[in-house]
Amino acid sequence: MESATRKIIHIDMDAFFASVEQRDDPSLRGKPVVVGSPAARGVIAAASYEARQFGVRSAMPSSTALRKCPELIFVPHRREVYSAVSRQIHGIFAQYADLIEPLSLDEAYLDVTANKAGIDTATETARVVRARILEETGLTASAGISYNKFLAKLASDQNKPNGQFVVAPGRGEAFVAGLPIGRFHGVGEVTEAKMKRLDIHTGEDLRRQSLTFLQQHFGRSGAWFHGIARGIDERPVNPDRERKSSGSETTFETDLLDTDRIEAEVAALADKVFTWCEKAQAFGRTATVKIKYADFEQATRSRSLPGVIADPTTLRQVSQDLVRSVYPLRVGVRLLGVSISNFEASAPQHTAQALLPV
Repeated sequence: MESATRKIIHIDMDAFFASVEQRDDPSLRGKPVVVGSPAARGVIAAASYEARQFGVRSAMPSSTALRKCPELIFVPHRREVYSAVSRQIHGIFAQYADLIEPLSLDEAYLDVTANKAGIDTATETARVVRARILEETGLTASAGISYNKFLAKLASDQNKPNGQFVVAPGRGEAFVAGLPIGRFHGVGEVTEAKMKRLDIHTGEDLRRQSLTFLQQHFGRSGAWFHGIARGIDERPVNPDRERKSSGSETTFETDLLDTDRIEAEVAALADKVFTWCEKAQAFGRTATVKIKYADFEQATRSRSLPGVIADPTTLRQVSQDLVRSVYPLRVGVRLLGVSISNFEASAPQHTAQALLPV
């Protein structure tokens, strides 16, 4: 890569949760494995590549996954194990880059422009990092290498699993042109469907649209789409990227109509979220409750307090107040979630009484 351009690597672990399970239990290797619950309302958290061959994907309902692959093997989610492996992986990253932007437990951007490790190219750096990950964790990773984050992330999907791909300077626009727009970061299912209604199916189709047209149809996202269609992304790798929210949710085996049970479940979720806040030392001002009904309609209720929510009692009480605002229930509740946002760096010494609205 040219020295005047950034050298960015996007590392993405291959089927991370499922691969950890296959590593730790050799009897699962080569078999269709998913992390999740086989319960009627369970959801797949991760799927091995063997399971993916049957069309099983993460976020898929377990019942759908079982119809696609009756031989599916379910294993429970082991968050602490995955977090420990993630720390190993990020320790390896730190030996090759000072600018590291984690996206999740299993993926991150590395800016290796400064060439911390003294390796000739970003391509070779990615190869060395992947080899170190395999040696130290027994897991494979894929990598994308390019001159910006958008292209590096797209490239990491090109040769999965256990591969890497380079989009060199001057080749970004051509690379993007042939890709379906559903592959683009920032284009979700709803946006993809809207683009297709506008006869935008590929990167080349997107590039043909004027900035005015894209802003007219997609608002503030129009400028982003105009840029990425040309392989342009000026965002730096940001090691201090702030997390915007954290939450927990659960889907119930049978729909809930008992308000006492609903409030107890919300309180338990609030306690789980606050435990994360304490561990991360990240405290927010805004609590949100999500309610999904038996007919799949969804409601959210939020409340922002004057200061951060500094104790579990406050979060529990605010969350319960929010869920009470949807009473009386018109149908049963199949899912509840609690999240917190508007973070500040640390929690001041407020009491629950001081933070709760009068």
